[in-house]
Amino acid sequence: MSTIPTIGITMGDASGIGPEIIIKALQKEEVYKYCRPLVIGDAGVMEQTADKLGLECNFHVVSHERDGLFIPGTLDVFHLDCYKGDLKFGQVSAASGEAAFRSIIKVIELAMEGRLDATVTAPINKESIRMAGYAFAGHTEIYAHYTDSRKYAMLLALDNLKVIHVSTHVSLRQACDLVKKERIMEVLELLSESCQRLGIPNPRIAVAGLNPHASDNGLFGWEEEMEIIPAIQEARKNGFNVIGPLPPDTMFTKAIGGQYDGCVAMYHDQGHIPFKLAGFKWNEERGRMEVNGVNITVGLPIIRVSVDHGTAFDVAGTGIASEEAMSLSIDYATRMVSEDYSKIK
Repeated sequence: MSTIPTIGITMGDASGIGPEIIIKALQKEEVYKYCRPLVIGDAGVMEQTADKLGLECNFHVVSHERDGLFIPGTLDVFHLDCYKGDLKFGQVSAASGEAAFRSIIKVIELAMEGRLDATVTAPINKESIRMAGYAFAGHTEIYAHYTDSRKYAMLLALDNLKVIHVSTHVSLRQACDLVKKERIMEVLELLSESCQRLGIPNPRIAVAGLNPHASDNGLFGWEEEMEIIPAIQEARKNGFNVIGPLPPDTMFTKAIGGQYDGCVAMYHDQGHIPFKLAGFKWNEERGRMEVNGVNITVGLPIIRVSVDHGTAFDVAGTGIASEEAMSLSIDYATRMVSEDYSKIK
């Protein structure tokens, strides 16, 4: 393998903005100075997307990663012939779900075989995945299943704000039931390890409460006393620099300001809402959302980084999607290969 890492990038949902933002991100010459990007998916979808959106791009179709050219101006595609149907932007379909799923499985396979150094994923549509017959809640669960991983979590990263989740793609009612000491300890350890790999030797970790005001000493719930506080106490005994449980309505603001190096959120929206408020900005003049921040699945035997936004069916096919999050994801994945984590901002 080249000393420059080979990064596999999944096509994502064909009907969404995934192919568009990949093409735009890989049109930047500087990308090829630090990695060898290889798109995993259907070459026909990538070519149709470029044609329909007027994106000038040369495509080089390969069936093995060693055959990639990896030169600016040419986009290498590991062709899977996996899209069966007429490409229509902004529509949920089994065809798009099937193609997206097969792209993910292939990139995992290639990474597990050591043929890719890291993987980056474009957004998928969960309904399309289900329509194709696959009962997975999202990328994280697919990766965990096909890498046989048992202890894993979603980590969102943007500047000072790094957020890990006790639970993600479950109902809010289920999320409350999943707030358990053992799981909190598990994600605390994963967060501490990730922060250290990001160049923070003794990370200051803040743990959110589940209930309003972190239950106010039991006035609004019992989970803090029964599950969260015991986890924090044990973590401290094990040498972790942990504070909490803290009221989530102020904890994330302090983290953005630099008071904490990492945050533990109890459920999906508790962590995602402050993260997206910090990283997602609507640009009225340009008529598009400008996105920063990445989603890293920690606890896997391979590297997986993703954009932290969806398929954006409302703007798919219009040509206005921003590639910023895709560019950042490729950058994170590349640096993680060399473990040059301290340079990631």
